[in-house]
Amino acid sequence: MSASGLGLVAARERVRVARALEQLPLIGEAMSRGQLSYSKARAVSRIATPDNEADLLALARSAPASHVERVVREYRRVGQAGLELAQRQQQGRYLRTFTDADGMLVIEGRLPPEVGALLLQALERADSCLLRPPAPPDHASAESSDIQNADGGGPAQRRADALGRVAKQALSAPGPERRGEPYQVVVHVDAGVLADPSAEGQCCIEQGPALCGETARRLSCDAPVVKLAESSDGQLLSVGRKSRRVSTALWRALRSRDRECSFPGCTRRGQQVHHVRHWAEGGETSTQNTILACNRCHFLLHEGGFSLHGKAPDRLTFLDPQGRKLTDRFEPPAMPADPVAALEAEHARRGLAIHERTGSIDWWGEPLDLDAAVSGLLGQNLSAATS
Repeated sequence: MSASGLGLVAARERVRVARALEQLPLIGEAMSRGQLSYSKARAVSRIATPDNEADLLALARSAPASHVERVVREYRRVGQAGLELAQRQQQGRYLRTFTDADGMLVIEGRLPPEVGALLLQALERADSCLLRPPAPPDHASAESSDIQNADGGGPAQRRADALGRVAKQALSAPGPERRGEPYQVVVHVDAGVLADPSAEGQCCIEQGPALCGETARRLSCDAPVVKLAESSDGQLLSVGRKSRRVSTALWRALRSRDRECSFPGCTRRGQQVHHVRHWAEGGETSTQNTILACNRCHFLLHEGGFSLHGKAPDRLTFLDPQGRKLTDRFEPPAMPADPVAALEAEHARRGLAIHERTGSIDWWGEPLDLDAAVSGLLGQNLSAATS
């Protein structure tokens, strides 16, 4: 909880909006004059650019906040790809559990592609270890077959049993001070994409969805890598040795040194190894070029646009996506003796006249035409890109 009474999540969101408004003068001015609420500014700032800012401001001035949120969600669903898609997938991940009236645990969630591939592979491996019930005889009735399937023989029931086995294995696994053999999720990625995530080339989970280049770089920070040489027609020429996983000795040294996540202001336990300079760019796997980061901050240092420079542990500089330096300490601004009077004086100095109708919208209750709103925004962006 911050000194302002905001939780960390709400505080981060306000900081994100404030930084976005630095590049959105029209929306920032409307908000400063009381013509645009924070909830609307928060929504449109997720997709606003200098090219579509005016259109989004017009939408926000003529529709309730619920309509604005729906337009933004639909626009992000159909209008973004690549790194932006990876960021949206990361933000949209969740896992919820609750117990129903029968005492059964109900699980609902959405997982990023690489996490989903990991879960499916873990379930498949656990399922292969479970004993299969014998097949029903040919003369068995359909009713007896249904009973057997419902008793644990069907695919859905076996997958539920496999999830329980995965949980048991997780509880019996070594603690964070020891390293077991890593999970095996195979990612096919061209060397050029690892060196430059914006380059064209293959990057996907084996027999699964495509990934952006930065996701592959994050996954390969501490993973075995096998180099394959192929001809122009796809023929395999050679297979290199498996390499580049962080050693147990280095892992123990990092655990002893960093303890917590190295990202400024984060107090979570460091769970993943991050290369300050990625090994694909020539960075060493050493104590001076590696840090520990939690899952969330490791994502920020790749797909999130944050960067890191220097040598670990004491000569590191963290930069946000706009290139501003991050620090652990924050000095709050001094508050005037009478904040309300100070705010009114600032309004008078800037010529602002805020009254009960300032934030009203030009909406008469008509339903939202979601397709037209999103198509208009996408068309506007395409026109700006080709002009």
